Amino acid sequence: MRIFCIIALLLLSSCTDHSIKSYSGAEPKINLREFFNGDIYALGIVQDRSGQVIKRFKVDIKASWNGNKAVLDEKFVYSDGTKSSRIWELKEVGMSTYEGRAADVIGIANGETAGNVFYFEYDLDLPVGDTTYKVNFADWMYLLDKDTLLARSYMNKWGFDLGEVTIVMNKKRRF
Repeated sequence: MRIFCIIALLLLSSCTDHSIKSYSGAEPKINLREFFNGDIYALGIVQDRSGQVIKRFKVDIKASWNGNKAVLDEKFVYSDGTKSSRIWELKEVGMSTYEGRAADVIGIANGETAGNVFYFEYDLDLPVGDTTYKVNFADWMYLLDKDTLLARSYMNKWGFDLGEVTIVMNKKRRF
């Protein structure tokens, strides 16, 4: 019984609340209409739950807005030569709140901005080998400057950590 209590206490203490509200005063303020508009180039890595990098990738993103709706057309090229794409449809549904949809997203993705942060959570049909798994993604995107966004995505299934995705996005500037 004592071991059970110790394990329960450890599990409860590891469940801290990382709230987006704590970023409300952080600068520079994120504006999704400004950052996700035009051409964006990104580099990223996928890490397994031990922290080992298992994939590297590049992404070209073409983003545009029409009213309160955005389209983010993402083209991925992975270090093993494979390619994939995802088209996000993002909709501003309230002050600092967003919904997103994509073909491999199960249901609706929900997002919120505060300060320099965009938090986005969704379930994704993640292909692994010949099958797909429903995996929860919690994306934390931090605007570093007007042209650079750092994204950390935490993957889990049934509450168990599966790994992380880290992406650095840069706006392409025309000269």
